[in-house]
Amino acid sequence: MKKTFPLHVPGKEDVRVVEAIKVTVAKYVKRERRKTLPEGVDFWDFCCKVGADCGTAADTHLTAVSKAIDEAGAAGAAEVYLEVMACPGHRAKKPPYQQEET
Repeated sequence: MKKTFPLHVPGKEDVRVVEAIKVTVAKYVKRERRKTLPEGVDFWDFCCKVGADCGTAADTHLTAVSKAIDEAGAAGAAEVYLEVMACPGHRAKKPPYQQEET
């Protein structure tokens, strides 16, 4: 999903508009996670960017997208650009546990 959301909508409070944007992102993530995984993929990972526009969008972890939207709203920006793309994720194996010899 690549989309620019307005933060100021006539007839609606800005706080409600920000919450609606967060709900839209959550719906998209939930919908993408329901898709079947390709062969050899462990989970759906998400590559996210958030910013005032496409050129200034910074890479953000999925868990920090909500906070970035809040910050854009608090900064008084007119709109916020969101890019949330699903990509295949692979779990890294942990090294085997080894006891220390004393």
